[in-house]
Amino acid sequence: MYVPSDAIELSNELLDIAKKKGYTIAAAESCTAGLISATLTEVPGSSQFFDRGFVTYSNEAKIEMLDVPSEMIEDCGAVSEEVARAMAEGAILHSRADFAVAVTGIAGPAGGTKEKPVGLVHFAVSSRHYPQAHNHKIFATMEREDVRAATVEHALIMLIEAMTQKPYVAIE
Repeated sequence: MYVPSDAIELSNELLDIAKKKGYTIAAAESCTAGLISATLTEVPGSSQFFDRGFVTYSNEAKIEMLDVPSEMIEDCGAVSEEVARAMAEGAILHSRADFAVAVTGIAGPAGGTKEKPVGLVHFAVSSRHYPQAHNHKIFATMEREDVRAATVEHALIMLIEAMTQKPYVAIE
C-alpha cells in the first residue's frame, strides 16, 4: 500500500503531540477502509499512541461495532454528519482512546447522487476531553485513490487540531 509522504509527516506530528500530552487515538473508517489506521501505524513508535482501528465499511459493521443506530442510517444515510459523529462516539466508547476520528463518504467512481456526490466525505473527531468536531469536504473531480488519500490527510489534520485545540499550520 502506498502512503503519501504528506500523510506520514502528519502522522509523525501526531506522534509528537500524543507523546507530549499522553493521548491515544482510535479510528473509525468507512470509505478509507483502514487507510487512516495503516498510515498512523507506518510511523515507528505508533504503538505508543494508536489504540485501535475500526473498519466499518458496511452499515451492519457500523451498527454492530460502533453502536450507530440503524434508524439513523435509514433516516440520514450512511454518508452523513450524524453517522460520522456517531461513528466517532462509538470509537471512543469501544476503545481506550482519548481521541477518535471517523470518516464516511463516497470515494467513487460510482455511488453518488445529486445530494451526495462522489467525493463527499464527512469527518468527525470525538474526545474524552473536548467537544466533538465535524466537517465535510467534497473532493470533486478526483479519482477514487486520490479521494481516499485526501481523506486520510484531512482526518489527520482534524486530529492534530483537536489534540492541540488550535488550527493546523503546516510546518515548512
